[in-house]
Amino acid sequence: MQDMAILWEWIAFAVRWVHVITAIAWIGSSFYFIALDLGLHRDRNLASGADGEEWQV
Repeated sequence: MQDMAILWEWIAFAVRWVHVITAIAWIGSSFYFIALDLGLHRDRNLASGADGEEWQV
């Protein structure tokens, strides 16, 4: 019975850390896409539906 409680605590600990890491990645990707959107440069020669172009490595 005690082994199951210890296992459950380790699982809860792992899930908490996965949640924290996922939240950090989510925030980082949102900053990336905001920077990508702000870096678009307008060009008259773009196809219809395109708002700009961005060159990134």
